[in-house]
Amino acid sequence: MCKAKNMIIENIDELTSRGNKKGRRIVLELVEETLNQVNYYNIVKEVTKLTNDILKIKDLELDLNGFKNVYVIGGGKNSSSMTRALEEVLDGRIAGGVVVEKEGYTTQTKHLLIVHGGHPIPSSDSVKAAEEVLRVLNKVGKDDLLLVCVSGGWTALTSKPPRGISLEDHIAMHRLLMNSGMTVEQMNIVRNHLSQLGRGKVPMFAKGATTIGLIAVDEVEGKPWGPTVPDSSKFSDAVRVLVDFDLLDKVPESIRKYLETAPPSEESPTPLDYMNNCLKVHNLVIADNIRLCESAQKIASKMGINAFVLSTSLRGEAKHVGAVVASIANEIANFNRPFRRPCLLIFGGETTVTIVGRSGEGGRNQELALSAAQYISEGSRIVIASIATDGTDGPTDIAGAIVDGTLVPRARRLGINVTQEQNEHNSSFVFKQTGDAVYARNTGTNLMDLILVYVE
Repeated sequence: MCKAKNMIIENIDELTSRGNKKGRRIVLELVEETLNQVNYYNIVKEVTKLTNDILKIKDLELDLNGFKNVYVIGGGKNSSSMTRALEEVLDGRIAGGVVVEKEGYTTQTKHLLIVHGGHPIPSSDSVKAAEEVLRVLNKVGKDDLLLVCVSGGWTALTSKPPRGISLEDHIAMHRLLMNSGMTVEQMNIVRNHLSQLGRGKVPMFAKGATTIGLIAVDEVEGKPWGPTVPDSSKFSDAVRVLVDFDLLDKVPESIRKYLETAPPSEESPTPLDYMNNCLKVHNLVIADNIRLCESAQKIASKMGINAFVLSTSLRGEAKHVGAVVASIANEIANFNRPFRRPCLLIFGGETTVTIVGRSGEGGRNQELALSAAQYISEGSRIVIASIATDGTDGPTDIAGAIVDGTLVPRARRLGINVTQEQNEHNSSFVFKQTGDAVYARNTGTNLMDLILVYVE
């Protein structure tokens, strides 16, 4: 199915040279085709049309003659793929804007300025990027149209802490959140209250401009989120999250003090704030994990494979989820239930990894795959791939991993104690040694994770 030229998965030939070669090829070709289907550039071109000065985005129609200027802001991993598509659709009608990307993710725009921020941990570049966004917002007026393209990563890439909180404290807080095992939704309750461009805040800077959020959802709850969506959480909710994860006394003092004493005027804007300020805001979800999983299912069906979407909201500790996924695969392999072989199981969502004590190198997808591999027997015809759709799993340059029943025996022959490496969250080391790490070029998308389970 896949052609070697310009493939997203860089090492597909190596990955299919060992183990269950046929099953691996099927799974990796499905990953490849699915990522192409949900590329942001393709999706924006699909849902956005301009006809005789009428801009249509999904079901929303806007007469561009009614606006003085059009501005575009993008933020998040692969958001430049969205903004490039908008530039082509709007054909020279954009007066200005900026795109904030993670280094290595950039799709070249025609005219829009591209800057880079830190991710997954904010950096001084994140603060500079936020200032560029604020400079654009300072130009926007009530007679203008503001299009805001949002993808996962906005929060870190555009993070600018409130006055009184140093960048060092801000970074330390993010590291604590990342290692805590909390979900991204829980992290964002805290992070959004500690960034000047957090949830719901962009329209408050836009001085009454008509604001359209084009949102790629990368949260398991599947709801619109980001800088154009009003917030229902309060400072007290951020404090509660820190208490629940025993972090309130561990975050820097400036963070704790701000969350506990900041005035109500600095709360994130609520739906009522939008209403009271007569803000004209429309938020449109253009892509999510449901679309990702359904695309995989349709592609598999065209290949003649019985495919079933079991979840688009997978969550939990990665190693535990991996064990459950493998157990379901074993039930099918051994007893033809709940589905008959051959079949493909599709999961989407985002797991977590809780780090306590010693930690190596890895990511949630690699941890899930390594756990699953330990529950697959060598003679089984099961293949499992867990892939970060943005192409980088956690703080690594690896997209994920693919495993079958040969992984653990091969690792043992290399002198690797898989259980020990799992316990030390050192999954990248294992997959680099065994050659089962999946490397990807820029995917042009970011819709959480895709887990495919193929049982022959």
